[in-house]
Amino acid sequence: MRTLREIPPLREALDEFRRRGQRIALVPTMGNLHDGHLALVAEARRRGDVVVATIFVNPLQFGAGEDLDAYPRTLAEDQAKLEAAGCDLLFAPETTTLYPRGLAAQTRVCVPEVSEGLCGGDRPGHFDGVATVVSMLFNLVQPDVACFGEKDYQQLAVIRRLVTDLHLPVEVVGVPIVRAADGLALSSRNGYLDAEQRATAPALYRTLCALRDALEAGGEVAPALDDGLARLRAAGFAPDYLELRDAELGPVTTTTRDAFLLAAARLGPTRLIDNLSLTLPR
Repeated sequence: MRTLREIPPLREALDEFRRRGQRIALVPTMGNLHDGHLALVAEARRRGDVVVATIFVNPLQFGAGEDLDAYPRTLAEDQAKLEAAGCDLLFAPETTTLYPRGLAAQTRVCVPEVSEGLCGGDRPGHFDGVATVVSMLFNLVQPDVACFGEKDYQQLAVIRRLVTDLHLPVEVVGVPIVRAADGLALSSRNGYLDAEQRATAPALYRTLCALRDALEAGGEVAPALDDGLARLRAAGFAPDYLELRDAELGPVTTTTRDAFLLAAARLGPTRLIDNLSLTLPR
């Protein structure tokens, strides 16, 4: 596996793949890789002839007081994991490579509506930062397919809308959540949890499962969500939100069948997110 840090050699390598007629699959990450990321690489391997991963801790998607400086940077370990997983090329640029004129002067991409509410409500500007860097990576790599985890379901919805609205020739693939044995969705931020918080954290998933079962059995939405919030608080979480949305993150109506429960909650300073699909009864 080759690791490239600058744009000209990246373009040169990608041009060679295209001359060979190879299908390029992209896996964008912020590094500190775990088995959830490696599942993205495995899916990309199935869908492409060449797998390109990126590692970039994107400052545009971190707000004031968030964990940009503390976010773990583990390039050497990540390189070993990617190579073992069958990645062909890693692009790991410096911030000045992608944003040479600084963040304040950077052109930004905004995806309206789907970016609003949920994590977009709690993290203003976050999805503008995501949309900007993903647009940039799509432009640089020009992949045929790109794989993203379904744990960040709103992010996935933003990227799908971005590709649709800008008519980008990229197939966006959502890859199912990878969970620990106790149900906790794998996340780089799980490393911030102390032992007691780690033991508590799976209660977020268990709460979503209980709500899914209640709603699929015909339970009313508002009381079920209130019960879920009470469960989370009793377990020691400080919930940011717990909502039921349709598959495109619009409001649920009487005709909605495929829906998602989405939650974000804090344990101490650590913000955890999770989601679960369900089928509402007729």
